[in-house]
Amino acid sequence: MKILIINGPNLNMLGSRETDVYGNKSLSDLESMLIGKKHDVNLEFFQSNSEKEIIEKIHSQKTENYSYGIFNFGAFTHTSIAIRDAILSVKLPFYEVHISNVYAREEFRHKSFFNDIAIGSIVGFGFDGYEFALDKIMRGKDGS
Repeated sequence: MKILIINGPNLNMLGSRETDVYGNKSLSDLESMLIGKKHDVNLEFFQSNSEKEIIEKIHSQKTENYSYGIFNFGAFTHTSIAIRDAILSVKLPFYEVHISNVYAREEFRHKSFFNDIAIGSIVGFGFDGYEFALDKIMRGKDGS
């Protein structure tokens, strides 16, 4: 099984940006944590601050044949119909993850262009949200 994990804009700054909101661990700490789970799965990590690059990575589903995605599109969550359309065009099942509880933050963060097409959304659990999504995928999306 091959899982694509995409992190969007500013998530490359984890560990140094708004540590009161996002904690003090880096993006590479997150990747190491997930790799360390020893699941029999191929994890591919991708981070970009560019909407175009994220769309092109999603389009690579045509050749890469990912089984699932775990996506944190950061601020693009609230703005990008283009990324939404890219996901729909390749029919990649995915979980939406957010490190912070977006519903306890500014009102503009309450709208997601992805939660209605995601298998599920996991918000406010820090890095554990990615682990929850990965565990759910490994158990089967129906929880079995």
